[in-house]
Amino acid sequence: MSGAGKRPGLGSGGGKGPGTGAKAAGQASRGQGSVQPSGTPSSCGRGRNQAAASARSVALQVLTAVEQEGAYSNLLLNGALQRSGLTGPDAGLATELVYGTIQRLNTIDYFLEQFVTKGLAKLAPWVRNLLRLSFYQLQYLDRIPPHAAVNEAVNLAKRKGHQGISGMVNGVLRNVLRRKEELRLPEGLDPVQRIALEHSHPEWMVALWIQQYGESAAEAICRANNEPPSVSVRVNRTKASRDEVLRLMEEQGLRASASPISPDGIVVHSGGNMALTSWYREGLISVQDESSMLVAEALDPQPGMNVLDCCAAPGGKTCHIAEIMEGRGRVLANDIHPHKAKLIEDHAKRLGLDNVDTLSGDALQLAERLKAASFDRILLDVPCSGLGVIRRKPDLKWAKKPEDVTEIAGVQRTLLDSVSGLLKPGGLLVYSTCTIEPRENAEMVASFLSRHPEFELADEPISWKERGALAAAAGRVEAGLQILPQDAHSDGFYIARLRRKLIEKD
Repeated sequence: MSGAGKRPGLGSGGGKGPGTGAKAAGQASRGQGSVQPSGTPSSCGRGRNQAAASARSVALQVLTAVEQEGAYSNLLLNGALQRSGLTGPDAGLATELVYGTIQRLNTIDYFLEQFVTKGLAKLAPWVRNLLRLSFYQLQYLDRIPPHAAVNEAVNLAKRKGHQGISGMVNGVLRNVLRRKEELRLPEGLDPVQRIALEHSHPEWMVALWIQQYGESAAEAICRANNEPPSVSVRVNRTKASRDEVLRLMEEQGLRASASPISPDGIVVHSGGNMALTSWYREGLISVQDESSMLVAEALDPQPGMNVLDCCAAPGGKTCHIAEIMEGRGRVLANDIHPHKAKLIEDHAKRLGLDNVDTLSGDALQLAERLKAASFDRILLDVPCSGLGVIRRKPDLKWAKKPEDVTEIAGVQRTLLDSVSGLLKPGGLLVYSTCTIEPRENAEMVASFLSRHPEFELADEPISWKERGALAAAAGRVEAGLQILPQDAHSDGFYIARLRRKLIEKD
């Protein structure tokens, strides 16, 4: 499940372009005041070829490559950090600068345009991104000393350019500092313009959410998208209980608490990269968002059942299903890419799950490869626009276009029609996405039910309303559960349970 399509580079002004937020396993804590000062002006005072990498130079390298190459920022950042040797606070600052700059892109560009005489679009990409990441520090990171941000930017400009460029960078940033109290959004903006600029989202997206959810909810979505994502893990119930893992974490000095929405989830408030812990290596935990954990629970798999996960990579939900089934029965996990099917196998092995088999192929062809009406449960976690995970992937809001939703909805419709015939009468099919777009969610399910009278909405296995933060989500749409990013500080998600009737009528 992921957003579809190649990601274009950062725009040459005007705030278009991607980047990908780090996954919960590795993302540094983000948000105002969360980053300690890192890197000093002297670190860039050596010759061009001998200069040691700094957090800011690595961030600049990544942001410029994203713009020029249209590449995935998370992959670029991971590679750049490994090559640079940055660790600890330095790596955390580089991460913050990359994702934070992308997250606030159109707001940054709006203000910078007032200080760049010839306009941002006419600057070399590296100069434009140097100004962007420096402005981000001055405006959004109050624990970064302003002189450190400016001096580092000037030194980077000297190393990469010439005296004229460094002088321009110095002048722009010092002018920003002098006029910082004047940086305000104009009065009289309409709701779409105001929300788009204040919370740094494309106007078309804001307008769509206002139409769908109302102005207040649309602004809450945008505000939540700019908050740092939670780090959450799923406990492997075949190896330990949640209370046992919580106790282990507390003994190691971690701050953690039980998830309020998933019985298998733990929210880790401090503790670093969970994928590097012994608990992860030994298969006690997996890194997964809390909303995503609800999918396997909604599927309600029972030990001994035959279950199909149609679009399974990277395998988090597959393995959760297998854990709920206590290692008994069979979970067939399919993904179109063979290397991703191998990734699922590796996860299952790490978790000690012997009831997971993998298949590699187009999910649209599963009906041709597998026996009709042969599965007790089917999970169809479809490719989607990904508009529910912008908090983790801020690039999505700049990469997506309005027509992308229409295009991907056609794929979802075909997939749902195709795999539904593989379900046994009386069986359950769970349809899920990580988007908040009704055309991909509740409207998709309603359309499916109108075409397939042999299916009906199934009762929920539990009452979502009893889980506090999900109360609003439970009553938001008639068909299924629509979680928005502000509901539980987890990903925006949609989950619907469909039952194939035991007695089918023409």
